[in-house]
Amino acid sequence: MTSDRFITAIDQRYFEDYIPGESHEFSKITVEAEEVISFAKRFDPQPFHTDPEAGKRSIYGGIIASGWHTAALMMRIFVEHYLSHVASLGSPGVDELRWLKPVYPGDELTLRVTVIEATRSRSKPDRGIVRSDIQVLNQHHDVVMTMKALNFLSCRKI
Repeated sequence: MTSDRFITAIDQRYFEDYIPGESHEFSKITVEAEEVISFAKRFDPQPFHTDPEAGKRSIYGGIIASGWHTAALMMRIFVEHYLSHVASLGSPGVDELRWLKPVYPGDELTLRVTVIEATRSRSKPDRGIVRSDIQVLNQHHDVVMTMKALNFLSCRKI
């Protein structure tokens, strides 16, 4: 099942609302050329991220977003639309992060998230961990980035 929203609003969403097997698609965010360059100059200063002329001469044929910038854009959508605003307790990390296709200025990115598993803690029954499969798609529906996220969430009931 794929939907653009949960039944439960993000400011009322708890561990119990993350149902294994459910998929959700969210929002579009446009990749801005100025942000690509600014982010890369600060965090990933490779020429095909920072210099439009070098980008044209690269294997990409133009400037592209750093994979870390793509991940940051994904995180923006993830936090705004998927991750509970009242029950999130942080994350122990991510697995299997992959950048599959270049992301160019002007691309519009969409997030598809599938709940893989939701496991309540035995030692701390007031919380659980949700494992999610994340795909970032461009406007052509090409998957440009994937990863598996782990998130600790408070439970609504004990």
